[in-house]
Amino acid sequence: MNVAGIVVAAGRGTRFGGPKHIADLAGEPLWRRARDSLLAGGCEYPVGVADLPGAVPGGERRRDSVAAGLRALPGDVEFVLVHDAARALAGPGLAKAVIARLRVGDCDAVVPVVPVRDTIKQVDGVAVTATVDRTDLVLVQTPQGFRAAVLRAAHAAGSEDASDDAVLVERAGGRVVTVPGEITNFKITYPDDLRLAEALFR
Repeated sequence: MNVAGIVVAAGRGTRFGGPKHIADLAGEPLWRRARDSLLAGGCEYPVGVADLPGAVPGGERRRDSVAAGLRALPGDVEFVLVHDAARALAGPGLAKAVIARLRVGDCDAVVPVVPVRDTIKQVDGVAVTATVDRTDLVLVQTPQGFRAAVLRAAHAAGSEDASDDAVLVERAGGRVVTVPGEITNFKITYPDDLRLAEALFR
C-alpha cells in the first residue's frame, strides 16, 4: 500500500458548541466529506480518529489522536495524509497535489498554504503594540502529507504538543515544503463557519 490517510475528528468542539465532526453539511457529516475528499484524491486507506462506530478512539491532544491513527495504519504505507474533519471543503485536487509533491522525493512533508491577505496586528488586550510584516507569512491547511517513516519517527521523538504534525517534523529536522492551498478550505471552528460553508452549496 502506498498512500494512507488519517482523518482527525476527536476534538470536543468546545468553540463549536458540541462535536462538530458529526455536524451536517449539505446532507453529509463533516467527517465523511473530509474522508471522501482523501479517497477521491488518491488516498487508498483512510482511517478515522473519532467517537464513531468503526473509527479509532482519539487521545487527549491532537498529536495523541494522530498517533493513534498511525498505529492503526498498515506497516507498509509509504505516504500518510493527515486531514482535519473540520476542513470538510477541501477538494480532492488538494490531496492529489500534496501526494504528487511528496513523490518528487526531495522533502519529508508537504503542507498546503494560502497567502495572508489581511494586515496583522500584535495586541496587548485591546491595544495594538506592533504591525507584523506578512511578506513571508502563510496560512497552513490540511490535508498535510508525510513520508510515513518520518512522521512515525517524529511522533516517537518527544511528547511536546504541536498545533499540527508538520511542526513535529520541523522539530525533528525534516524538510517541509508547501503547495498552493484553497481559499475555500477554511476550518469550521464556530457555528458561523458552518453557515458560511452551507452558503457555498447554494
